[in-house]
Amino acid sequence: MNKLSVVLATRNEEENIGRCLESVKTIADEIIIVDEYSKDKTKKIAESFGAKVYLEPHHDIFHITKQIALEKASNEWILQMDADEALTPELSKEIKDVITNKLKQNKPSELFLRHQMLIEERDGKIGRDRGEITGYFIPRRNMFLGKPLIHAGVYPDGVIRLVKNGFAKFPQKSVHEQIEINGKVGWLNNDLLHFDSPTLKKYFWRMNRYTDLHAKELKDKKVSKGLAEFLSYIFIKPTFTFFNLYFRHLGILDGVNGFLWSFLSSLHFPIAYFKYTTS
Repeated sequence: MNKLSVVLATRNEEENIGRCLESVKTIADEIIIVDEYSKDKTKKIAESFGAKVYLEPHHDIFHITKQIALEKASNEWILQMDADEALTPELSKEIKDVITNKLKQNKPSELFLRHQMLIEERDGKIGRDRGEITGYFIPRRNMFLGKPLIHAGVYPDGVIRLVKNGFAKFPQKSVHEQIEINGKVGWLNNDLLHFDSPTLKKYFWRMNRYTDLHAKELKDKKVSKGLAEFLSYIFIKPTFTFFNLYFRHLGILDGVNGFLWSFLSSLHFPIAYFKYTTS
């Protein structure tokens, strides 16, 4: 009881894994890594932190590997993380308070609740309205080109990361899917740091991967290749996305980084559509 398993799925994360595990080592009673046969030093670095490392073939839907990691945890509470994330000391203390039943439950901020509402409009109802809290959203502060993005529709970027063992699972259908919770869902207040795009090279690498997956989804859905869909994906969706992020969600206040994030995010749609139509 009152113990925490930290679980990760990894693949070639030697640049990130050390920072991630360093941030959790004081609160983790167990660290589980399911690694997709990394060709770098990921496994060696993880083992230096005392992690139990299991090898798994690569899956295009990475959440398959995440689910395997989740199932290997042995403690009452599980903190599921990505290698490019890190806890702050404040978040570590808050997580510790949860697993030791010392956290005083307060109503989440209006910003967090609005964010959850948008997620549920997209993905459907998350958790239950009553009963025991068995999963927690954690707000993420995304670091883009070395600086945190505060606006542009990015924050709080809530992700369910802290879950009670046996009450959570990944649907394993999409790269952006939310973990499913059997129980009530709450919010923690302190931020999880997300170092997903430290350089433009890394950003473009991620964009290429996500647009590949998006193109596959378009193919599976047999989206039309006619003029209407062409105009939608090449002009309408990108234009709406840019103006929504840069002006409505105040990306303009994040300076050059806010402009770049909004512009590059808008390119996701035409790139995915071109990949689909030319495949």
